[in-house]
Amino acid sequence: MTDSPEFAPDHRPTPGEEAGAPAPRTGEPRLLVSFATYNEAGNIAALIAEVHKVVPHADVLVIDDNSPDGTGRIASDLAERDPRVHVLHRPAKLGLGTATLAAMKFAMSRGYDFLLNMDADFSHPPRYVPGILAGMSKNDVMIGSRYVRGGGTENWPLPRRVISQTVNLVVRFLFRMPVKDASGAFRCYRVSVLRNAELDRVRSRGYSFQQEVLFRCFKAGAKLGEYPIIFENRRAGASKVNRKEAVRSMSMLLYIGLRNVFGLEQKRK
Repeated sequence: MTDSPEFAPDHRPTPGEEAGAPAPRTGEPRLLVSFATYNEAGNIAALIAEVHKVVPHADVLVIDDNSPDGTGRIASDLAERDPRVHVLHRPAKLGLGTATLAAMKFAMSRGYDFLLNMDADFSHPPRYVPGILAGMSKNDVMIGSRYVRGGGTENWPLPRRVISQTVNLVVRFLFRMPVKDASGAFRCYRVSVLRNAELDRVRSRGYSFQQEVLFRCFKAGAKLGEYPIIFENRRAGASKVNRKEAVRSMSMLLYIGLRNVFGLEQKRK
């Protein structure tokens, strides 16, 4: 992964970060939980508290894109009181893909074992975290999955369900990955696999990012697993779904998928 300006956020370290390495081991793998935020002031403090209820040993990384509602300030206030909380302040809304890449870079540079990525709006309930982490004993990437037995979505309109499942069918066919939910962001990655996943080749920055980064991990030999979750509606704030970006992302998935079918997406030697 390169250090281009797109991947190098405006990083103002919190007091916890200035110490450098993660907290000492407690017998558990070193776990970093990451949230990309933009206008999540109504969620972020409660979400971090709930995560720490189920995984007290976890460090948390908030990557805030200069939220006008003060999300970044709230996160920094939390970091001043809790050394487990870290914050990356970025100068503008740079997107979910670059935020996730920044979290991956942070996890790799600081020696974490696992990186768990979650949405910051409570659509990924923290109660599923222990089950996802348990799956890491046999897998390199664990997906909080809406489309395996026991999973689902709450109060989604029919068109959204149809689009989501259609995209996953296309990805499963073109990318040849043995998963049913390749588009969800609720995931745990083994950091050692991320080091080998050729993240510098990731082209996607929008909605297609989740599918492409999973594909890069799969190409690097990652074993993929799924754990059932119910995807819930956000508790506060507004949805950031963008139809134009959805069309752009579908085009990107078709491009990468067809390259894969024709053998043009082989891992570098």
